[in-house]
Amino acid sequence: MEVLGPQESLSTSPPDKPKLMNGGNYILEGRDSSKSTWLLFAPGTRDEAGSLAKFLSVFSRHGVNLSHIESRSSARRPGYEFMVECEHGSGDFGAALKELKEESGYLNIISRNYKDNRSAVPWFPRRIRDLDRFANQILSYGAELDSDHPGFTDAEYRARRKYFADIAYHYKHGQPLPHVVYTKDEIATWGAVFRKLTELYPTHACKEHNHVFPLLIENCGYREDNIPQLEDVSNFLKDCTGFTLRPVAGLLSSRDFLAGLAFRVFHSTQYIRHHSRPLYTPEPDVCHELLGHAPLFADPAFAQFSQEIGLASLGAPDDYIEKLATCFWFTVEFGLCRQDGELKAFGAGLLSSFGELQYCLSGEPELKPFEPEVTGIQKYPITEYQPIYFVANSFESAKEKMIKFSETIPRDFGVRYNPYTQSIDILDSPKQMKDLLRQVHTEMDHLLKTLEKI
Repeated sequence: MEVLGPQESLSTSPPDKPKLMNGGNYILEGRDSSKSTWLLFAPGTRDEAGSLAKFLSVFSRHGVNLSHIESRSSARRPGYEFMVECEHGSGDFGAALKELKEESGYLNIISRNYKDNRSAVPWFPRRIRDLDRFANQILSYGAELDSDHPGFTDAEYRARRKYFADIAYHYKHGQPLPHVVYTKDEIATWGAVFRKLTELYPTHACKEHNHVFPLLIENCGYREDNIPQLEDVSNFLKDCTGFTLRPVAGLLSSRDFLAGLAFRVFHSTQYIRHHSRPLYTPEPDVCHELLGHAPLFADPAFAQFSQEIGLASLGAPDDYIEKLATCFWFTVEFGLCRQDGELKAFGAGLLSSFGELQYCLSGEPELKPFEPEVTGIQKYPITEYQPIYFVANSFESAKEKMIKFSETIPRDFGVRYNPYTQSIDILDSPKQMKDLLRQVHTEMDHLLKTLEKI
C-alpha cells in the first residue's frame, strides 16, 4: 500500500516524481515509538484476598513502574485476572517478568516493542477508546510537505494544513468530530473534483456506491458547492453499518490503521488538495475519503469485509500485516468486482480518480481473481496506474475468503468484536467458547421460532 499518488490524480498524466510512501490510505510502516509493555496474568491458585497486592509487590521489588493497573473477571478460569502497563526503562523488567511467570497461572505479554521478546504478542487495542493510544503516533504532520508538493511554497495553504492536523491531533474518542469552515478556494477545489467524478459514477462505479451516493446527497450535504462535514457523514455511516470516521493528523503504521477497522473506525483526513491543481493530490485528502471511501462503508457486506481485514490484523506477525495491507490495497483502495456480467470499480482510489477510474475498465490492465493468498504477495508500482487489478465476485465472497485466510495467521487465540461494548474479545479458552456457543444457540433458537411464524 502507499499514500495515493498518480492513482489519486484525476488527470491522465502522472506528476513528476511524487514522493510516495510504502503503506495504504494512512498506512505507513515505521518504527514504533511506544514505550510500554502490557501484561495480562492471573493467580496460579484460587483467588485470595490481597492477590493483587502480592503481584504488585513483584514490580515494586524490581523497580518497575506501572502506568495502568486493571482487575476484572477472567473469561479463562474462575476468579480474576489482572492487566498492567509496565513502563520501559524503569527497573529490572526481565527479573520481574521471570518471577511473575513463576507465580502466575497464566501470563500473556502484549507489547508494542514485541520484537524484543519472541514470546510477546504485538500490542493491539482491546477497547475503542484505546485508539487514542496510537492516533497521534504519526510519521508526518501538518505543514510538513515535500518540496514537489503543489502547496509547498504556499504559506497560507501550509498554515491551513497545520490547522487541520492540529484539530485532529487533539481529538479524543467520544468527542464531537471537529467542524471545519472551508474557504472559497477549498470549496471550489472540491467542486471541480465532484463534477468530474459524478460524470463517471453511473457507468463505472459498483451498484452499492451508486445506491448510497444519492443518500449522501440527501442526508450529508454532498453538493458541488459544499464539502460535507465528517460528523454528518460519520453519523450517517453509523446508522447504516456502525462504521464511524475519526480525524487523523498524519500517517499511521499499517498495524495501527488496520486495527481501527476492527472497531469499524476509519481514520480520515479533513484537509483538501491544493487549489492550483484540483485534479491531482500526492496524498489522500477529503475528496478521496468522502467520495471514494465513505459511500461503501454504508454497505453492510462491504463494511463486514473491511472489518474482517482489521480483525485479522490484531496480534498478527509483521509479515502477515504486510499481506493484509496489500489485500486492503487491492480491494478497499483499488478493487474491482463483477456485477451483472460487467466490470465495476469499488476501490476508493479508483472512485476518487477520474483518470484511473476510466483506465481500470479500459481493458488495458491485467485482471486477476481476488484470492488473499495470491493478492497479499502481489507487488505493485507506486508512481503509475496499476498494471494489475484483482476482481471480486461479490463483497460476500471476498469476506468469506478473508475469513478463511485469517485462519492461517499464526496466533494462538481468536478475536471477536463485541458491538455492545465496542471491545475486542480474545478467545483462547474452552469456557469462553462454550459461553459464546450458548449465545449463538440462543440467537439461532430465536431465529428459528421467528421463521416458523412467517
